Amino acid sequence: MKPGGKNLTILGCTGSIGVKALDIVRRFPERFQVLALAAGRNIDLLASQISTFTPRLAVVLNEESAVRLKKKLEPGQDVEILFGQEGYAKAAALPEVETVVSAMVGGAGLRPTWAAVTAGKRVALANKETLVMAGELIMSQALCQRAEIIPIDSEHSAIFQALGGRNPDEIKRIILTASGGPFFGKSIKEMAKVSRKEALSHPRWNMGAKISIDSATLMNKGLEVIEARWLFDRPIDEIAIRIHPQSIIHSMVEFVDGSILAQMGVPDMRIPIAYAMTYPERLPLGLPGLDLPNSPNLSFAEPDLKAFPCLALALEAGRQGGTGPVVLNAANEVAVHAFLDGEIEFLDISKVVGHTIKQKRAEHVMNLQRVMSVDLEARREAREVIRNMKKVSG
Repeated sequence: MKPGGKNLTILGCTGSIGVKALDIVRRFPERFQVLALAAGRNIDLLASQISTFTPRLAVVLNEESAVRLKKKLEPGQDVEILFGQEGYAKAAALPEVETVVSAMVGGAGLRPTWAAVTAGKRVALANKETLVMAGELIMSQALCQRAEIIPIDSEHSAIFQALGGRNPDEIKRIILTASGGPFFGKSIKEMAKVSRKEALSHPRWNMGAKISIDSATLMNKGLEVIEARWLFDRPIDEIAIRIHPQSIIHSMVEFVDGSILAQMGVPDMRIPIAYAMTYPERLPLGLPGLDLPNSPNLSFAEPDLKAFPCLALALEAGRQGGTGPVVLNAANEVAVHAFLDGEIEFLDISKVVGHTIKQKRAEHVMNLQRVMSVDLEARREAREVIRNMKKVSG
């Protein structure tokens, strides 16, 4: 690798963030070398990525996927193939790797990200569930191991840039912006029978299915509040949310003197991804700049917690702390997948999450093992809630 470059592991390489991260690598081959790629079940795309970026290691979800991948590769391709959590952890902790792009979807990204932090890597973090589930543990471990955590989410990247190492005592509050998703301004009654296609049709961002549904319920913004609580060491009640449909201001920081710093830009995820990969440098990405004279008028609104109960549940879980966010995240993942599979209606997502939270009393997070066991318990409980709902409706 050329001087000044970075050895990379991309966790979640076939997802939206992973594909964009590899696009940046393709644009700047002198700056980056991919040593490990980790995916789930998208074997065709992973095989193509291996051919293009020639990593040393590739990891997939299970043994069956590993066998399929091996058959897809061209003869003579020298890549080690592993599968499962042990494989993901190895990819995240490779000694030669400097930066790990953590972009796996959901709670599955926690253990690999923990491995990267424990190994003292720079973690370009797109997997918000890592800090939702185990924020206190992760940030403490990062401090002990001198690992860097640089956020990729556009909102958290904006806050990171606006803070710029300023004195925490000067910060009054963090203001997270939200597009509002496809149902901003609608009532609960209007959302009662929305389709899967409607919920997946985000007005601004092209994202994977799970995060698109989270954006539609505004659960995504609640998870981002909890993530911000740990990234920036601020209490939940010092983190405000403002609906900003134009998605031009990505977030803001208000200081004690009344001034506000906002980070603005075109809505393209390659900007925060590249910044996390090269911080404190910025790459000439060749993207169109923000055309202010011809930009739409900027508007802001407070979120409607009654119309979007998932957001209310997330904020309450964040205030509760401990394993509360673990249960919230687990139940939400189960409910979202049930909606995508046609088992429940859109508004049932919040009902599943709410019922599951009521069944699980929050406790202090002692270690990662306990986090994972609570996660499994909550998933079982959420599935039971769904089964009971289907019995009633059937």
